[in-house]
Amino acid sequence: MKLEKILDKLGSLEKNSFIKVIDNIISKNPENNKEIEKILSSADKGLKSVDSQNISKIFSLTQNEFYNYLKSEFQDTSSQLDILIDIIIRDGNCIMKQDWFSRLYDNEIKHLESRLKQLKSDLDNDKSELSESRKRDYKIYNYCLKTAYNNDLVNNREAKITFDELSILLTLSKSLGLSQEEVKLINYTIVPIKKGEILEIINSLKNIGVIFYSKKENIVYVADEMVRLLRKLREKEVGDKFLRRTLKIMRQPTINQISKIHNIDRKLSQADKIKEIIKEGVRIRGILENDIYKEGTTLTEKKKQLSELCENGLGIKPLKGSTLDDKIDSLISHFENIEKDEKVGISIDGYEKMLIELNNSLPKLNKQLKDQFELQDEFVLKANFLLDYNIKPRDILDLIVKEDLTKFIKENGIKQRGDDILNVLENYKDAENLYLENYENVAYRNLNELKENGISIKESELGLKFEELTKTIFSKLGFNVNEKLKKSTNTSKDQIDILLNIDNNEVIIVECKTSKERGYNKFSSVSRQIKSYRKLAESSNLRVIKTLLVAPEFSDDFITDCEMDMEMNLSLITASSLMKIFEEFKISKHTSLPHVLFRDIVINEQRIIKALKKK
Repeated sequence: MKLEKILDKLGSLEKNSFIKVIDNIISKNPENNKEIEKILSSADKGLKSVDSQNISKIFSLTQNEFYNYLKSEFQDTSSQLDILIDIIIRDGNCIMKQDWFSRLYDNEIKHLESRLKQLKSDLDNDKSELSESRKRDYKIYNYCLKTAYNNDLVNNREAKITFDELSILLTLSKSLGLSQEEVKLINYTIVPIKKGEILEIINSLKNIGVIFYSKKENIVYVADEMVRLLRKLREKEVGDKFLRRTLKIMRQPTINQISKIHNIDRKLSQADKIKEIIKEGVRIRGILENDIYKEGTTLTEKKKQLSELCENGLGIKPLKGSTLDDKIDSLISHFENIEKDEKVGISIDGYEKMLIELNNSLPKLNKQLKDQFELQDEFVLKANFLLDYNIKPRDILDLIVKEDLTKFIKENGIKQRGDDILNVLENYKDAENLYLENYENVAYRNLNELKENGISIKESELGLKFEELTKTIFSKLGFNVNEKLKKSTNTSKDQIDILLNIDNNEVIIVECKTSKERGYNKFSSVSRQIKSYRKLAESSNLRVIKTLLVAPEFSDDFITDCEMDMEMNLSLITASSLMKIFEEFKISKHTSLPHVLFRDIVINEQRIIKALKKK
């Protein structure tokens, strides 16, 4: 769940610890201080009085400082922050009931203790399945860790591992090709595990600003933005779902090779081996740098093999980068951009329909999804529920084994030639809702973004499409978009875009403008146009009670000119604001949006959203 949405859900006391951490960072003159001051300049009582959207922006501007602050917290070895972070950064653990978090924590401790016994046995047993080279790697890391931990005892200080020592150990672990789980296991052969009380753990994580906790609902929230920051802290390059997507396109011998390197049972099924590789915290960079290649593979051959894997299997054409590291960086950036993108890929209605039909064809999928993402709810195949966990349609389809996906495709009459997953996504695209979800991109004439989100349209068609979508939004807001009245009013010279028939002869004229440029600034031409439309409507005995201009954004000069011209009774609304009002209206109890709410010069969507929430 996005930080802004979490902040909107919580009371001031529940946000207090996070606000304090950010406030403390701001007091130390952070890198983006000027931009932060601009946001804070309108707040009377400092950060506490800033709205959720702007707090989210400030967090984004202080991420580097927040990361360094977390690094210092990580130095306390006894905090077991690595265990806790590894739980909350897993896909599906960003929203948890307190008892569920407690259960996951207990399971993690039990799992670690069991694995520790096994590791000690493997290291001491000459006949264990661990290869001699792997034993050697474990022992090297173990000796170095022991030295780092015990250095302080020699100097009569409390034993702990400083961040400098930790960064050296992380470099060593990557050089030895150790997974996160292997590193964690070896760490806890030296540093004893101390199981804490769940409420103390929640409070400690809340106090350092990592999680939010609603006492009323007993729910732990971890913002998507925080998950990405914590993954960076744990040097985990991508989310589990993207590692799964990459592993799924690899052949069985390759998966067996990765399993052998990381001491994973090769007798398991392909799906279970992939699950274990993910669970072990094997890093994607290590896999793509070394693990997937046969012994003796040259650097040139590695680059070619990686490019083919990504271009043919993941559809990334071309995979950018001249060196192997550059190519891996390019893949990681690709996954990061997908994760940050709020777009679903298909419409939300299409997502819901896909889940319903998946449940009908594959009744075991609900349990599989619950287990894979460690979700607490009984029934989880719900679009809005899954999107709160940042689980998108592609992530669901990646979980389904080929045989089951083929069965689903056949049962639902989906195209069978080509890529199965892409065919399913195309089948549930739902064009109208997908366009509405990309309303702002249409307003900005952003063809590249539209193409990336699965929309193919000519640039010459964008103006008309924006008008059509705006009509759809006003219609869904309960307005009478009267096409018949508009047609009888318009002339060949003057063409009103949208006419809203309010009551009898009362109307609102809506003009739609798209623009690639930031800050719409064509007031003189727009004002002439709208005044002409008013005269046209009045000549047809219509009373124009309001004129509205919808555009991607407006320049300060445009707004000032609009304020000075009282004759037009014109209100300005950005595409983004109109969409936010529409989203809130859909979940409100209102059947129509009162037109009197359009009274500002520049429509303030927060005021209208607040009014919609009252009823």
